[in-house]
Amino acid sequence: MEWDQEIDATGLLCPLPVLKARKRLIGMAPGAVLRLIATDPAAVIDVPHFCNESGHVLLASDEQDGAQIYLIRRA
Repeated sequence: MEWDQEIDATGLLCPLPVLKARKRLIGMAPGAVLRLIATDPAAVIDVPHFCNESGHVLLASDEQDGAQIYLIRRA
C-alpha cells in the first residue's frame, strides 16, 4: 500500500510516537495516509487507541525488522 507521508519514531517512547503522528496528521489532507514506524512496545496499544479516539482509520499494522509499521488514514 502507498502512503503520503512517513514518520520514523524509532527509539522514541510513549507518548512521543502518537504525539508526532497526531501533529503530522493535523497538517495532512483528509484521506491522506501516514506511515508510522515505531519501536515502543506500548505503540501496539497506543496507536489503535489514538486512531479510535480521534476518528482516523488504522488501515494496517505490521512488524518489520523489529519495528511496528502503521498505516493511518486521516479522517
